[in-house]
Amino acid sequence: MKYRTIGTNPTTRREVSVLALGAMLFGSVTDEATSFAVLDRYVEAGGNFIDTSDNYAFWTDGGQGGQSEELLGRWRRSRGIGDEIVVATKLGARPLAPGTGYTDNPEGLSAKVIRESAERSRERLGLEKLDLLYAHIEDHTVPLRETVEAFAALVADGTAGLLGVSNHAVWRVERARALAAAAGLPGYEILQYAHTHLRPRSDVPDALFPDGSLGHAGPDLLGYLRAEPGLTLVAYSPLLKGAYTRPERLPADFDHPGTPPRLAALRDVARETGATVNQVVLAWQIGGELPVLPLAGVSSVAQLEENLAAVDLELTPEQRARLDAAH
Repeated sequence: MKYRTIGTNPTTRREVSVLALGAMLFGSVTDEATSFAVLDRYVEAGGNFIDTSDNYAFWTDGGQGGQSEELLGRWRRSRGIGDEIVVATKLGARPLAPGTGYTDNPEGLSAKVIRESAERSRERLGLEKLDLLYAHIEDHTVPLRETVEAFAALVADGTAGLLGVSNHAVWRVERARALAAAAGLPGYEILQYAHTHLRPRSDVPDALFPDGSLGHAGPDLLGYLRAEPGLTLVAYSPLLKGAYTRPERLPADFDHPGTPPRLAALRDVARETGATVNQVVLAWQIGGELPVLPLAGVSSVAQLEENLAAVDLELTPEQRARLDAAH
């Protein structure tokens, strides 16, 4: 395994494995025995960066989520896991009532919700401190200053360590970080967005983003990372939920003329290296110029083994140039 430092403050920064493990469906779609087997193998291989959320996976049973955090808590207690494993969780997108969702009835990012949701996550996970806590989705109903101050208060009292943000417009991320800096408070340092080798259309609206998706790492966000070397991108859905091997799963926003040449470049490099296309995608992210940590969920130990092998896959500069240039 290889490792990278996330965060800049000596008191909160952590060394994490370059391959993060997504636990979104653990305890719901993925049963407990399989989830425990995956977690055990991940840790055995040197992995120490696990990602969840307080709303995972509410859509599987029409509830409010919490299954993933609860399973991770049971696993941690049964294995005697301490703070050597960095657990990241999120708040802000938990439905306030069963049968609702994060687009019509989210918990939001008020000071009260941030405090109460963080406490619930700590209890479910069995953690004294939430190593990394994200603002999951935007909340336009609450002043940004209130959200910034509420997250900083969790850091001040030891409830949270690092702070992160996901699925926000880049201008709102920068505004929140500027408010924090002006007040001498800790701000967002870890940015979690969808990112993969294929490039999606950004003009396709959805329920969260009526003007087009802000959940993908586009040019604005990547440029922001270049300008702010203290930030780290955690790339969720790097393997597009299996679409690289099952094209019928490819999301509609990737159906455009730029996709075939990038797929062709991936397949060429996979043939040259003897690796799978999935492994090439992960290696492309892990060894790239920008600080990107792929966050990949799996439903079996076999899938995890494939992903782990990508950590040691070294792409040549020429191969990287071809992958980057394809369009």
